[in-house]
Amino acid sequence: MNSILRSFATAAAVALVSTVAAAQVGASYCFGVGCPCGNDDPNAGCGSFGGDFNSNTGALLLHSGGNASALQDSLEFTVYGIGANQFGVLFMGGGQGQSTFGDGLRCVTSGGRGVHRFPVFQTDFFGDVTLQNIVSGSQGFPGAGAIQPGSSWNFQVWYRDPSGPCGNGFNLTNAIPVDFFSTGGGGNHTQLAGRPLAQYPHFEYTRTFNSGDDVYLAVDPGLQPSLMGVTADVYVVAAKGVHAWASDPSLVDVRGAATQVTFGGSNVQANTFLIDAGTLNGTVGTEVGIGYDMVVDANQNGVYDAGDLIDGLSDEAGFYVVRDVAAPGPYSVVETLYSGGTFLGQNTFYPANIASLGQVPLVVVSHGNGHNYQWYDHIGNHLASYGYVVMSHQNNTGPGIETASTTTLTNTDWFLGNLATIDGGILNGHIDSHRITWIGHSRGGEGVVRAWTRLSTGAFVPANFTAADIQLVSSIAPVTFLSPTQSNPAGVNYHLWVGSSDDDVNGLVPQTHFYALLERANQDRSSITIQGAGHGAFHNGTAGLVATGPCLLTRAEVHAIMRGQLLPLVKHYIDGDIPSKDFLWRQWESFKPIGAPPTTNPCVVVTFDYKDGPAAGNVVLDDFSTNSATNLSSSGQAVAFNVQNLSEENERDTDSSFAWTGVQGMNGMTHSLSTDQNLGTVFDWTTPSFWEVHVDPFEADFTDDAYLSFRAAQGTRHPNTIAALGDLDFTVTLRDVNGITSSIKISAYGGGIEEPYQRSGGGSGAGVGWHDEMETVRVRLSDFLANGSGINLFAIDAVRFDFGGTSGSAQGRLGLDDVEITKD
Repeated sequence: MNSILRSFATAAAVALVSTVAAAQVGASYCFGVGCPCGNDDPNAGCGSFGGDFNSNTGALLLHSGGNASALQDSLEFTVYGIGANQFGVLFMGGGQGQSTFGDGLRCVTSGGRGVHRFPVFQTDFFGDVTLQNIVSGSQGFPGAGAIQPGSSWNFQVWYRDPSGPCGNGFNLTNAIPVDFFSTGGGGNHTQLAGRPLAQYPHFEYTRTFNSGDDVYLAVDPGLQPSLMGVTADVYVVAAKGVHAWASDPSLVDVRGAATQVTFGGSNVQANTFLIDAGTLNGTVGTEVGIGYDMVVDANQNGVYDAGDLIDGLSDEAGFYVVRDVAAPGPYSVVETLYSGGTFLGQNTFYPANIASLGQVPLVVVSHGNGHNYQWYDHIGNHLASYGYVVMSHQNNTGPGIETASTTTLTNTDWFLGNLATIDGGILNGHIDSHRITWIGHSRGGEGVVRAWTRLSTGAFVPANFTAADIQLVSSIAPVTFLSPTQSNPAGVNYHLWVGSSDDDVNGLVPQTHFYALLERANQDRSSITIQGAGHGAFHNGTAGLVATGPCLLTRAEVHAIMRGQLLPLVKHYIDGDIPSKDFLWRQWESFKPIGAPPTTNPCVVVTFDYKDGPAAGNVVLDDFSTNSATNLSSSGQAVAFNVQNLSEENERDTDSSFAWTGVQGMNGMTHSLSTDQNLGTVFDWTTPSFWEVHVDPFEADFTDDAYLSFRAAQGTRHPNTIAALGDLDFTVTLRDVNGITSSIKISAYGGGIEEPYQRSGGGSGAGVGWHDEMETVRVRLSDFLANGSGINLFAIDAVRFDFGGTSGSAQGRLGLDDVEITKD
């Protein structure tokens, strides 16, 4: 843009903003100094081949009108100096930084709240465009992306520049910060609450604490240098939400008084403080937990305002304290038995005060072959005490999976159609038929998946509910008789329960490759594997445990684990409860239900496998599903490694033996049948080794993401596994485009990759060790910044796994899958 045009634009902008509260729209920054190929323009963005065809001048973003109020929608930006009829995107983020990007500089980062993009625009003949509807356009953004009173955002424009000076085809404007404060508020939202760690990163910022847990605060001097030397009051307040903070920024500590701390020193360890010694309440009504916000009141004036830090300031609380989810809920429970005819016998549990609860979700339980529908009291009583209605029914499992699926469908339909008569009609008008969970055991476990498949494909059409009403399908130790087209939980949230001591559905033969059902799911999916749990331990009938192996768990121990997972499972998938999600993926060693068997019992080994569905918007680095070459990721980026015996294969044990023979790389894997295609990678090491995947440059900004996530399992019966029996440890490293690295051992958070269950037998195979148990590990991305690591999360080049030597276990065999960057 030439100087005359720029002067005109600037003058016009000043005239247009005469009614704006100037303090709310900050001074522009990120001007074109230090541009990628010497195309500097200190008065706009980096130089581009724009409207004046002069690569020494860039495009300029101006605040051209309206009020910077989140309660109005008048804020307006104008961009000058892009080429005629070119496309571009306005984006916003909560943080500031600087990195070369294309022909320009990108200075808007996540700040922990995401980078959010407005709709694509096209400039006019002069290369200009005016952008409006900023506030309303943000309301559909995910997470904390909606502009609200009390929020602060930075804005910048990316645009196409095909003839640009550096040859990258695109460029960026300068950036503008905007504070949407209506009253009070500092807008400095960050992570504060968590627990100290014994090794780097020395602190884990966590969302959820059990009642009775200590709650700590930590501040990194490198990220909050202005606090060093400051004595501040730390408040724990009832979670308010952004609107309440905007209208009432006063600080009232739920403990009766704030905690005074003095920040100083050079690292996180020196700035970690105990804020609460387990006194915070986590029990209210039927909720899983209670939300709190944590505020560092830097000026000690009892008001959240400029200069203060807050962990909260959104619809999600800063942190949650949760109850003992394995303990009974507040409601007494009524149990009733009745029958509607052949294979319509039902055992229903409901809260005694159902008449005062409005409409509540329904949970349907379908038993297995040889089981009884009255053997699931532990499920019915527990969930009903928290306000759910649980109906367990007779299941026609003898003929097979098809008839079992039919009785799941017909019992659900009959129940919903006969509420006026069941138990005198007390449930009539109190069932939310749009929030249904199906839980099945053994043949019933595959039966509920088959029922979903028939329902979702239109093969079965009930009278009283639809496929959209099924919010969760959960299988307990299911068989896998049917093909992927016949039993497929695609399109619904899915959960799996596995007992490694199961002597019925044992994982050896294809008809018991239970993990295959999990892999077929394509929405949110999760599993829990309980070592020492037998097939019969999941019900409360008179039959035996049907279990084989060492360190067997009693039925009472398995039920305590089940109760502790059932409530968060249903609360998360049915009610969208935020703290419940932590129960589905955080490692058992560091976070488990209060009432679960103690970790001091060495026989209690529990692993979790969790993967978000596509709606989460996660970035897949490598899921091994495409690009079968071992040096190319599924995202099309280079893979490098020097680990030994690496292969990418279908995750399927092909000879019904868990023995390590050296012939099949996936021995012990039961995640696929011959008709499934679920690829992963396996490798081993005996010397310091690595596996590394490069990041797509267009996905290199990790600042708007939450975790590095991957799924891994030890290779059963492999010589390396046997030689170093125990949790497997290794190091995860991020490397930015400048070659700066930051590394974290996965054991820092309390656990590694669990050893295979030490069960012998297994087809023709000799040795000890049962099926491979995939578990999810998530490492918070901001943890890689700890103690001035210097890494630039805005421009990550590669993710690397280091094994052996100082990086972790000296030797091992590892199966790896679904390496991705998550949003939550």
